[in-house]
Amino acid sequence: MIPTQPLLDAMIESRLPAAHADWMRAAAAEIAAGAPAERLASLLSLAGRHAPRGALAPSAAEREEAGRRLAGWSPERWSMLETMRVRLFVGHPGVDGEDFVEVLEECFRYADAGELTALYRSLAHLPRGERFVWRAGEGCRTNMRTVFEAVACDTPYPVRHFGDRAWCQLVLKAVFIEAPLWRVYGLDQRLSPELARMALDLADERRSAGRPVPAELWLCLGAHAGERGLAALEQEMSIPDARSRQAAALALARAGASAKLCELAASEPDPVVRGVAEGALAGRCDQGAFAVLEGSN
Repeated sequence: MIPTQPLLDAMIESRLPAAHADWMRAAAAEIAAGAPAERLASLLSLAGRHAPRGALAPSAAEREEAGRRLAGWSPERWSMLETMRVRLFVGHPGVDGEDFVEVLEECFRYADAGELTALYRSLAHLPRGERFVWRAGEGCRTNMRTVFEAVACDTPYPVRHFGDRAWCQLVLKAVFIEAPLWRVYGLDQRLSPELARMALDLADERRSAGRPVPAELWLCLGAHAGERGLAALEQEMSIPDARSRQAAALALARAGASAKLCELAASEPDPVVRGVAEGALAGRCDQGAFAVLEGSN
């Protein structure tokens, strides 16, 4: 049994009406008995008839338990249907074997968009995750934001298994499709000079084209900003858009430019931006601090 399976079971059973719970138990038992790939794919599809609509909405205790069982996993934004499909999929008895790669690909072959999301969410829960790097890379190439987020956000899969090139591509793809980069687990631990260079190149391209720089792009700099990055951030602090100034303030703190940020904050007219800057100066500038941008205009 995989470590997250008991929590998946508990979250599903506490929310599923009795009639649908009976179907779920029967489906899980059939899969555990060794259902062939075609039948597994069919059961994943049929789950849509038995899942309550809406979000899983895990409690604080369940979210904490999720992190204990699998560091980097957050089911906060999962739906009930996704949760049921992931539980069914990871309950296959062959998850540890080489042949399971073929089972996985067979399920992907039949999957619609919702099933794709669940299958990608499941990757971090499977043993020997290195077997699925190619498949995860395919998910990162999609322009379907929900599918991309299933691969990239609230999961430890990419930070554990992607090489440097694939990691940088994932990060910049998140910026391009406006996925929440701050929810890419492990981002702060895998910042690098190369990622910072790529981010600054993109910022220069956007400015040369007369287009705004995506605010979350500044997450990519950290301690690798260098003189070029600091100059770009100081320039960003001078533009009218308050959201961009919030991001630049956070990035300046992350780059260690506290003196410059303190100077700029003192003359900042917007109290929201000033508050973010003051929080950053007080140490609230890790990747999670960029969540503030989701609520700003």
